[in-house]
Amino acid sequence: MFTMTTTQKITPELRQWIIDQATAGHSVTSVLEAMKASGWDEDVAVVAVEETLAAEVGRRNQQQSLVPEICGQAEASAVWAHDKWVKVLLRLAHPRVVVLGDFLSADECQGLIQESSSRLARSETVQTVSSGSEVNAARTSQGMFFNRGESDLCRRIESRIAALLNWPVENGEGIQVLRYVPGAEYRPHYDYFDPTQPGTTAILKRGGQRVGTLVMYLNTPEQGGATTFPDVGLEVHAVQGNAVFFAYGAPSPDTMTLHGGAPVVQGEKWVATKWLRERWFE
Repeated sequence: MFTMTTTQKITPELRQWIIDQATAGHSVTSVLEAMKASGWDEDVAVVAVEETLAAEVGRRNQQQSLVPEICGQAEASAVWAHDKWVKVLLRLAHPRVVVLGDFLSADECQGLIQESSSRLARSETVQTVSSGSEVNAARTSQGMFFNRGESDLCRRIESRIAALLNWPVENGEGIQVLRYVPGAEYRPHYDYFDPTQPGTTAILKRGGQRVGTLVMYLNTPEQGGATTFPDVGLEVHAVQGNAVFFAYGAPSPDTMTLHGGAPVVQGEKWVATKWLRERWFE
C-alpha cells in the first residue's frame, strides 16, 4: 500500500494498486478504508478510486476479448479448434452460451472415463466463506480433478479448448470429470466466486476470477441430466461428444449464467468440465 505523508498525489502506482485490489475481489468500501488508514484524505481517495475504476472499465470494454470467446466468425456453423472442426449448434448473446457438436471423439470420451474412474470421490463445492471445499447437498455427483497437462489426452483436449476459446492453456484449471447416477443432480448455481464472501480473496490469488466454463458430455444418458439455464429457459441435452460453453465477464447475476445439472432419470451421466480463469492458474 502507498502511504501519503506530504502531498496527496494520485500516481500511476496508486492507480495500479487500486486496480489490483478490485481484481482481487475487494469492495470499493474496503479499498477506501485501506487508503484512509494509510493517511489518504477521504475526498482524494474517493476521486482516485472512482476515476481509476471508471478508466479501467472503459479500457476493458475496448479490448476484443475480456472473456473467452468462440473463435471464428459469428455466423460460422463450424470452427477449427487446434486439431479438428467443431460444430456450432446454437449461440445465445445474453447469456453468452454456445452449444457445440463433435467437440470430443467417442475414443476421447471413453479415455477420460477410463483415466478418471478409479479416482472418483463424492463431489465437493468451493467454500467461499473459508476458501476451502465442502460436501454440499446441492451437488450429488462423484468427481475428480486431473492436473493440467497430466496426460497426453488431457494435453490434447486442453490445447483444443485454448484454440477454440482463444484463451491460454495456462489460464485454465485442470479438467474435472463427474459421474451422475440416477437421481444425482447439481442444483442451479453460478461458477464465479462470490466477491462478497471472505474466502474469495484467497481463492482469487491462484488465477483470478473464473470467467468461462466448458462442459463436455462423455456419454448420453438414457433420460434426464440436461444442463439447464433457468434464467432463459434453456435446456442443453447431454449428448456424447457435444459440449456447452458459457462466459461471464463479471461475478454478477446480471450475466444470467445461473445453471444446473438436472437429475439423471435413467442410466448415468459423465461430464468433463473446464473452468477458465482471468490469468495464469497455479
